[in-house]
Amino acid sequence: MHSVLMVMPVPENIRQEYHDGVRSAFPGLEINVVADVCDADAFLARATILVTHGHYLRDRADHVFANMPRLQWVQGIGVGMDNIVDRPALREEVLVTNIHGVHGVPMTEIALSLLLALSRDLPRTFRNQAAHRWERWPARLLHGKTIGILGVGSIAETLGPACKAMGMTVVGISTSKRSVPGFDRMVHRDQLTELVPELDYLLLLLPYTKETHNIVDARVLAAMKPDAFLVNLARGGVIDEDALLDVLRQRKIAGAALDVFLAEPLPPQHPFWDLDNLIITCHQGVVHENVAKVNVPIICENLRRFIAGRHKELLHIVKASAANAGAVTGDKA
Repeated sequence: MHSVLMVMPVPENIRQEYHDGVRSAFPGLEINVVADVCDADAFLARATILVTHGHYLRDRADHVFANMPRLQWVQGIGVGMDNIVDRPALREEVLVTNIHGVHGVPMTEIALSLLLALSRDLPRTFRNQAAHRWERWPARLLHGKTIGILGVGSIAETLGPACKAMGMTVVGISTSKRSVPGFDRMVHRDQLTELVPELDYLLLLLPYTKETHNIVDARVLAAMKPDAFLVNLARGGVIDEDALLDVLRQRKIAGAALDVFLAEPLPPQHPFWDLDNLIITCHQGVVHENVAKVNVPIICENLRRFIAGRHKELLHIVKASAANAGAVTGDKA
């Protein structure tokens, strides 16, 4: 008998949708849902299936995996699988799948929202409203500007054409220099530092790995134009946060928008909170009204295949079990 554990620190109504969606499809399946990984201990020993996202496990990922002796499969609910596949306590025989190909629209919407908020300086508007201050200034346009998108996978394939429709020049930065609709040109990731002086916006979508750790470092930040903006929708670890803090404090770039951070939740005392040239969103990228409706059918289809023993046929295999070698899929970098 399989036992499913869902670790879901999301709004309660969304968490309930995940539970109800799986429960209706599998009424006889044992399903336990917790809102905080710290509440998961009571269910670890029995669970054979874990449904979660890497950053939901926080610094307890190894504790979770070390105490799940019956774990056979981890179903991620996002694209990135860092803090799962890279954890030493995750056994070789555990199968890992993700969900990708469905996040292009919500991620494109938050990307455009942040690009417009930066270019229009909406935080300044909100500060003025709170102070009852009437002030006008010339806005910057996205039209005619150049954006570099670091990490060209399924999300970027939706975002690129949207930026192009806004009148932007779109440059993809990837490990594979392939042609992608909506992109004016592609540049190899090794040329990032040489490219950034051309960019008005640098937007990050690449997965977090050992190779991409701090890929946007002090050298890359120093090469950016003084009036350029940085947007991170990837993972906190792809940016040297200390270097970015220094650059923003000294106003060496125009500003930044961060949706992801090394430490999440971002501690209340973190100096990022006090910067007036930084927009902070709280890992909101794919948290939207329909996220469970989109993800649950994929989870349920994988559950059907897994329970039937069709492990090699699961959708979006990231790590095959040691006993069942399979294709590895995921967003391209």
